[in-house]
Amino acid sequence: MGIKKELGKKIKKLRLSMGYTQERLSEMADISQKALSSIEVGENFVTAETLDKLLNALDVTPEELFATNDVKDSAELIKMINQNLASIGNNPEKLEIIYNLTKSLNKSE
Repeated sequence: MGIKKELGKKIKKLRLSMGYTQERLSEMADISQKALSSIEVGENFVTAETLDKLLNALDVTPEELFATNDVKDSAELIKMINQNLASIGNNPEKLEIIYNLTKSLNKSE
């Protein structure tokens, strides 16, 4: 996924977590709702000025907005885990490590 889509997805996630509609956030950031929509779906990238307005409206730092250690949803994580498992193949040493890791995670719950 490209940076435009990743950033738009993050802005939308922040907006929804704060309970804002697109209309409300666009008013707070002094940008059009159409502009916000196109940013959120990754059609357009923000200008420096618009980015500054969104950071202020969402009350986040640039570091928070651009952080890539965001927790992914379960379906995406399962997909990524399965891709990793497929790339490991039948390597017995790596499979044993994965088995022991998952076993220890089950014990901790």
